[in-house]
Amino acid sequence: MSTAEETTGGEVDPWDEVTPEAARRLLVAAVEAFAERGYHATTTRDIAGRAGMSPAALYIHYKTKEELLHRISRIGHDKALDILRTAAEGDGSATERLADAVGSFVGWHAGRRTTARVVQYELDALGPDARAEILELRRQVDAQVRGIIEDGVAAGEFDVPDVHGTTLAVLSLCIDVARWFNVNGPRTPEQVGALYADLVLRMVGAKQAPAGS
Repeated sequence: MSTAEETTGGEVDPWDEVTPEAARRLLVAAVEAFAERGYHATTTRDIAGRAGMSPAALYIHYKTKEELLHRISRIGHDKALDILRTAAEGDGSATERLADAVGSFVGWHAGRRTTARVVQYELDALGPDARAEILELRRQVDAQVRGIIEDGVAAGEFDVPDVHGTTLAVLSLCIDVARWFNVNGPRTPEQVGALYADLVLRMVGAKQAPAGS
């Protein structure tokens, strides 16, 4: 399965936000190359070759290899933040919102595992300005999960002595799915998301399972 065909819930994500088509092809090729070889070992010639284009054609759309990584990372972090913000601002108890957040977040990291590996683990390859921008998005991601946990503690739904540390543990658990998930394995992205939602609710000492679990 190519990066362009990776799915969550059976929905193909073709990177529609990236235009024109040549720029999208280059971005998809860069994701595949970075995930396979690592950012530093990948050349612009590698990326252009995967996209079926000449190295010169790449520079029409992206000035540098880092600009490609920055674009990939920005899109990925925006998506992650949108997933968590939607869950955090949803209806229902903190228990229900945390289960929704974790299930959706894990499902994305499993279904888009190739992209997620690049987004989550190539941050240090970015220059100072781009890295600062992505770190700010990460702080917002952290804040969404932390806010749900704080709500649960305040409502007496969760038993969490260290909200900051627990938030870090929850996010780390979710993100790491991108390292090991296998599309040919026994579970779908949605099933892994449901499993992790249950594990996280146990981690925070949730008093009861969310409705419909």
